[in-house]
Amino acid sequence: MRLETDDRTPRPQRGCCGSALGMAVVPGEDSQARGDTGAFAATGHLTSCRWSSVSTSERFKVALAASAVDLAGPELLPERLARAAAAVLPVDGGGISLFFASDRRLPLGASDEQSAEVERLQFTVGEGPCLSAHASGRPIVADEAMIESRWPAFYDELVARTSIRGIIALPLEDDLRAFGALDLYLVPPGDVGSVTLLDALTVAREVVETFQATRRQDPTSADGPAWLDAPAAERRSLVWQAMGFVNSGLGVTGPDALALLRGYAYGEGADLDDVAARVLARDVPLERLALDAGESR
Repeated sequence: MRLETDDRTPRPQRGCCGSALGMAVVPGEDSQARGDTGAFAATGHLTSCRWSSVSTSERFKVALAASAVDLAGPELLPERLARAAAAVLPVDGGGISLFFASDRRLPLGASDEQSAEVERLQFTVGEGPCLSAHASGRPIVADEAMIESRWPAFYDELVARTSIRGIIALPLEDDLRAFGALDLYLVPPGDVGSVTLLDALTVAREVVETFQATRRQDPTSADGPAWLDAPAAERRSLVWQAMGFVNSGLGVTGPDALALLRGYAYGEGADLDDVAARVLARDVPLERLALDAGESR
């Protein structure tokens, strides 16, 4: 698998056990990888030297089980997966999204609100490492310098609204077809060089296998898996409704309707999901969208 990065991306730094590690809680003497869901309760990480003999896959399963304590319900599975990914890797957050068209990115869950905000920023401006990773089918490791040079509009919003400065975006593939992305976020002093790519890809594979398992459990569901009803996904669905509303009201194509909504959101310093809700509530007249588009030309 080809990796997108640049020469400025730092080399992985080694932890005390010979692999890239983050801060961690040391499990108790009787802790077992398969069952001790409280081992990382204090910091949310399972990457200590005490766990060096436990595989990344096993640590992920422990973290996933632990996340179910306060994130119960099948519709919250993506949020549990994102939280587990952030727990076993030396990162500060994670998010999972589904793609079903080039311009249709559906957020399924995030480990925390700041991670969810980064996803919304990329979708609002229409660029960023996560979108590029899905389009190329390759992992992207982007430090702050790379984000600034390749996705300047996204970078401006990122530094203005979050403390995240490093992003690793991993395509999620099912039967050789990319269907989504696992995004990992870092806040200084953490950097992308502290993450071992093999571990990150292992976590991505665990995410895919978990999704596959849930589909096998209920393959005949007409409405699809329950996690498609995740709160973030339902919120994003308002954008598709707003696109149809703008399409009908202004007589523009779907892509043009999305561009109008994005342009208005960017100009207002708002995220696209919120603008869509306001358009559907008639708080933003359609004429205003067209006027703003004309003024920006």
